[in-house]
Amino acid sequence: MGKVGKRLKGAYEAIDREAVYDVAEAVKMVKEQAQAKFDETVEISVNLGIDPRHADQMVRGVVTLPNGTGKSVRVAVFAKGDKAQEAADAGADVVGAEDLAEKVKKGEIDFDRCIATPDMMGVVGRLGKILGPRGLMPNPKLGTVTAEIAKTVQAVKGGQVEFRAEKAGVVHAGIGKASFTEQALVENVRAFYDVILRNKPSGAKGTYVKKVSISSTMGAGLKLEIASLSGA
Repeated sequence: MGKVGKRLKGAYEAIDREAVYDVAEAVKMVKEQAQAKFDETVEISVNLGIDPRHADQMVRGVVTLPNGTGKSVRVAVFAKGDKAQEAADAGADVVGAEDLAEKVKKGEIDFDRCIATPDMMGVVGRLGKILGPRGLMPNPKLGTVTAEIAKTVQAVKGGQVEFRAEKAGVVHAGIGKASFTEQALVENVRAFYDVILRNKPSGAKGTYVKKVSISSTMGAGLKLEIASLSGA
């Protein structure tokens, strides 16, 4: 067992795996557990009573966290003319049109999120097999196909998180760093949970939110008391 294994084993031994914690208490414990030499990401995991294979049970969307993610996000924008300039001025890392499409086809994908103006979707659409599996395909429902380029680039750079339920109905996301204050992390957790609630699909039956837990990159997961996630 290496250092990482020992640290994780120690983290698991320090907590009651079956206990349910108030969100503020859990955040405090996660921060205390984060002893790695790097600034660990604080992650949230939400188990939902859905089957994402059915279109009317899919949970997908974006949330702008009040305190950002603490992560540097590289943004690519497909745009031309004034919109391309607007993207560059707003801080986009990569801006282009057909030239950017050619780079993507060659496997030069040096970005984490992708935005496109509506008139570029003819070009971007042909990249679906490359961008789709990586979760990078611009999508009108997620606000990443838009004419409001500057506003969208700034939102993505400023802490907007995209989420999507996996096959088992679990949604994962990074919602901050261990170096954040306890209050900032609690606010981010609540903002994320609130958006999950608002994205409840029409086909969801029975209990919608089954379990919510948080952890740091190298730490053990802590189950949250769902009642503590609502309200200020």
